[in-house]
Amino acid sequence: MQVIRPIQQSDFAALKQIAIDSGHGFTSLPVNDEILLNKITRSEQSFKQAVTQPGDQGYLFVLEDCQTKKIIGTTAIEASVGLSVPLYHYHRGKTVHHSPTLNVYNTVETLTMCNDYTGASEICTLFLHEDHRKGHAGRLLSRIRFLFMAEHPERFSDTVIAEMRGVSDKHGHSPFWQWLQEHFFSIDFPTADHLIGVGNKVFISELMPKFPIYANLLSQEAQAVIGQVHTKTKPALRLLEKEGFEHRGYVDLFDAGPTVEAKINNIKTVRDSLVAPIEIAEVETEHAFAVCNHEIAQFRATVSNNVQYDASAQTLFVSQAIADALNLSSGDLVRFCKFN
Repeated sequence: MQVIRPIQQSDFAALKQIAIDSGHGFTSLPVNDEILLNKITRSEQSFKQAVTQPGDQGYLFVLEDCQTKKIIGTTAIEASVGLSVPLYHYHRGKTVHHSPTLNVYNTVETLTMCNDYTGASEICTLFLHEDHRKGHAGRLLSRIRFLFMAEHPERFSDTVIAEMRGVSDKHGHSPFWQWLQEHFFSIDFPTADHLIGVGNKVFISELMPKFPIYANLLSQEAQAVIGQVHTKTKPALRLLEKEGFEHRGYVDLFDAGPTVEAKINNIKTVRDSLVAPIEIAEVETEHAFAVCNHEIAQFRATVSNNVQYDASAQTLFVSQAIADALNLSSGDLVRFCKFN
């Protein structure tokens, strides 16, 4: 069985290994001991805080194999982004150059820097070790964030976003950044990527062009990757699209990866999840269910076929093993959804 729980200090070594394995472009987990330890501490504090509205909280979860006790993945939610440090994006727009006299009509794509997602909640930091990228693990890491949001809506904003990793090669070089580097920054993508990861974002406002960029002035290679995702990110994007997330023209400043968004109450898992008391019984069904307890600091969640919902009795039957893993007793309330 695999269980998702809040991260704790003893998970530092596992989190650092995830940061190493995730590679370039995964800016939310830089390979920096101090920053990783601060992320764990901030997460622990966030789970313990009494919250009535979203603020500067960050919830970091880990996926643990109950048999081996090994941490095999991580996932996170930022309650409200851009409040203490500005959150920048490019927004794709169009401008028209029209001359009736010359019978010329040209539509040109533009990229305009903005802070439009300030205050939104962000799902982020999803990573799963390659040897576990099968079965339910990846989908569990993605969808469990929405069960947590549905259970504790006062902690999150109405708009939820996800920044998807853009195109870069195995050395961490981004075609989009290459053009910006040549004309504005004079630092390579891995360096910029590292600076963002360690929280040093002041260079963005200092060096980023302040006026809209005409996309047709970029190199063909840079134009081709605007709004495109990294090969390893495509499965994560497909999962979010199934949940109802859409791309509305916002892209990352550095690799031009798309940012997708959804209203929290329109997210499929939030909308379809149910709350019911449990009864302990040895059951098995054809369909798997994702189940979480009602806790915050002691939050636990898993996915299993040893779950059965009796709609007439409005009761969820779970095995003893699941009850133990989620710290549940008969009669306790849980939130759950069918895992399809």
